[in-house]
Amino acid sequence: MPREHSDFRPLSEEFPISAGDYLAITEQFLSNTGINLGFSKRPMLLARLSKRLRVLGLSGFGEYRRLLESPNGQSELEQMISLLTTNVTRFFREGRHFEDLAANVLPDLIDRARNGDRIRLWSAGCSSGEEPFSLAFTLLTQCPDALDLDIKVLATDIDSQVLSKGQNAVYQKSNLLNLPHGVLEKFFDPVPENPDSFEVCLAARQLVSFKKLNLVEDWPFSGFFDVILCRNVVIYFENTTQEKLWVQFAKHMKPNSNLYLGHSERLSPSALKNFRSVGDTRYVRAHNLLNSGRELLGASRENGVAYEP
Repeated sequence: MPREHSDFRPLSEEFPISAGDYLAITEQFLSNTGINLGFSKRPMLLARLSKRLRVLGLSGFGEYRRLLESPNGQSELEQMISLLTTNVTRFFREGRHFEDLAANVLPDLIDRARNGDRIRLWSAGCSSGEEPFSLAFTLLTQCPDALDLDIKVLATDIDSQVLSKGQNAVYQKSNLLNLPHGVLEKFFDPVPENPDSFEVCLAARQLVSFKKLNLVEDWPFSGFFDVILCRNVVIYFENTTQEKLWVQFAKHMKPNSNLYLGHSERLSPSALKNFRSVGDTRYVRAHNLLNSGRELLGASRENGVAYEP
């Protein structure tokens, strides 16, 4: 329930917000994303959504709330999610994970792929594509013949707008200043009509498939993953949602597959029954959930919603 009404003194003379409207909007956001903004995020919400109210020509947050709750509110809900979710990312962010992947995880996966195995990596919460393309660059460095093998990177996010940026695969020069040595020359092509832009090379683009996915809804996958990166994402969810996600990740991972979390994230004690900690925020999947995972994936296929990255 909202706090004292005094917590809702207008932060903006243009668009004040009532306790009821704030609670209704944030509850709708929570139910669709699993993210609880709480009262501490009120200034951020007001700043970002006030711009949206101006674009829509609305008189205030009461009218905006009614728009979200209307039969035509779904498209605006997607706009709101895009505005209120955090999309901080960069190429090779938390670089030690990619170093660990290259040194300790990929060699075995590449050997298996060359022996005919199916290998899948998932960037969950991929934002505008920097993380999955960093995975693709790491793969191609270790395995130049990756496109000839059954190796794919799935990149998912709840935000359609940032997904479109990843699918476009064009980045400004300012986003590429701190790349590891040689990456720009090897994996990016200049955009002739725009000297300040570079496009991810075709080989890396062919390794990555972008899909829209809400982590708190059903996951329509038709196979298991060997590596999952879900970094600086789960930290925004409530504890009950986090616990559900740990189980879901385990069900969709092969035994001995790897889960990477962000530097400030850790698995809960109850989740550690399905994983063991290895190094710095890397967790290896235990063997105990494989059958239930198969049952879950089989049900997805029967429902006709599964997709293969």
